[in-house]
Amino acid sequence: MSITKNIILNHQEIQHKIRRIAYQIYESNVDEDVIILAGIEANGYILAKKLKNNLEKISQIKPILCKVNIDKKHPLSTIETSLKKEEYTNKSIVLVDDVLNSGSTLIYGVKHFLDVPLKQFKTAVLVNRNHKKFPVKADFKGLSLSTSLHEHIEIVLTGSTYKAYLK
Repeated sequence: MSITKNIILNHQEIQHKIRRIAYQIYESNVDEDVIILAGIEANGYILAKKLKNNLEKISQIKPILCKVNIDKKHPLSTIETSLKKEEYTNKSIVLVDDVLNSGSTLIYGVKHFLDVPLKQFKTAVLVNRNHKKFPVKADFKGLSLSTSLHEHIEIVLTGSTYKAYLK
């Protein structure tokens, strides 16, 4: 049986979704001077960089990128971030990933950041698959999509053409 790829979001649609999420983040943090965009490696971090670029265009908020390394196969392993805890203490954080599937990656990412006091904590994803096994939700999402458990979503955010596929 061959696996076919169905495009669920094209380049223009992804750019529009990213811009809309950036506006939602801005609206939710309008009184903040600084916000931490914590992107889960790899696509979540790429998405966080794109959100940062959009936020810089539409607001006076200074977005700071934070790379979050989570072993998605073993989420209980040590989580590493590019920022020290002191750098995000008492700040607003948005944890960013490309796809929310079961919620395990996001929940362990949330757990990591809750070791220090925060002003606000939100999550953002490009695609929410609605298969959560954990009590975590996407506060900002580009697309909610009900899929079967056998289907997979692949997001391409590099190169000149972005795409989201359902396989």
